[in-house]
Amino acid sequence: MATGRAGAERQAQLEYSEFQAAMLDEEKRRRKAAKIVAVLGHFLGRDTDVLKGLTVADIGCSAGFIADELAEAGAARTFGVDIDVPGLRKAAARFGERVEFVCADGTALPFPDGSIDVLVFNHIYEHVVDPDAIMAEMRRVLSDEGVLYLGLGNRLGVMEPHYKLPFLSYLPPALADRYVRLSGRADSYYERYRTRRGLRRMVRGLRVWDYTFPVLATPAAFAGSELFPGAVGRAAEAVLSRLPRAVLRALLPVVPTYLWVATKSTRRPAGVRLPQPPDPVVPL
Repeated sequence: MATGRAGAERQAQLEYSEFQAAMLDEEKRRRKAAKIVAVLGHFLGRDTDVLKGLTVADIGCSAGFIADELAEAGAARTFGVDIDVPGLRKAAARFGERVEFVCADGTALPFPDGSIDVLVFNHIYEHVVDPDAIMAEMRRVLSDEGVLYLGLGNRLGVMEPHYKLPFLSYLPPALADRYVRLSGRADSYYERYRTRRGLRRMVRGLRVWDYTFPVLATPAAFAGSELFPGAVGRAAEAVLSRLPRAVLRALLPVVPTYLWVATKSTRRPAGVRLPQPPDPVVPL
């Protein structure tokens, strides 16, 4: 995990896969990829060959498992972008024949304006120095009819997912640093989460659809759900799938992870109607 003097200015997390073993957990990463592909398939109205003919980029690809699954879903051209050099080397060695891996900062993506049909930005924003600058770059390179998949952790999710400490992300940086040090799990707390309101501000300029509760309510349709992991999570999903829409909306501020699909255009989800259909999100 992140180390260094508590309260020091945040620097880019280089070589992330070298100290975050979860990035090399192939089975888990491919499960996440299956969910991403399923959500994109629903939005695009495609049951098979979800990404056929499309140019796709996974921003923050690390060891490349998700990028590989995007290529497997039929993408005409697939890019994996990261600053994690060891991760990129592992990715290129395994998947380089069908995925083009690029070492680049997300604030300066090496793509022309409007050249990417599908972008994936999954659980990355809390790890970067300037997520707003990366969002601006993704808007720039996204095609006019393109689709951006966003997996976004919520600051008000009770259990912090990296350190497994309750309410860690609620705290101001100095107190969060002290908390992780006292737990013995890190020298300082690097990640910076935002609330739903802050995330709505981050996606300004895009039209956004919220797939959070559709995935929870119909996990089989979306290759399972990892929003609430473990046995407690399965019980939570069973309850949430039966809750009225108004109650689900009331729970939105404290959901641990938001799954959003964003576009520049006015296109709408094209998949079959779901018991809990995607809701539009109004950016601030």
